[in-house]
Amino acid sequence: MMIVDWPDALMGFGVGVTVSILYFAGLAVTVRFALGSSRPTAVLLPSAVVRIVLLLAAGWLVTDGATLAWAFAGYGVAFFLVRSLATVLARIPRPRPEDV
Repeated sequence: MMIVDWPDALMGFGVGVTVSILYFAGLAVTVRFALGSSRPTAVLLPSAVVRIVLLLAAGWLVTDGATLAWAFAGYGVAFFLVRSLATVLARIPRPRPEDV
């Protein structure tokens, strides 16, 4: 029988939700800014590096160097749930200013 370490799993999930929301909010802001930029690569690449490093660093810290398996599982589940929500929200059609 497998024993779930609920405190670790919930800690990983909570931190994962928070960091993932910040990750995808940063992505949304960066994409909006890059769309108006004459050099979008100069905006997107550094932003991607910073967001990925912060996501991985938070995951490393909350899972104690990937040794807390249940915290790692909670963190991963949280990331994919927030990713799914962000994808659904991104696909919702937005009215254009000229349509209003």
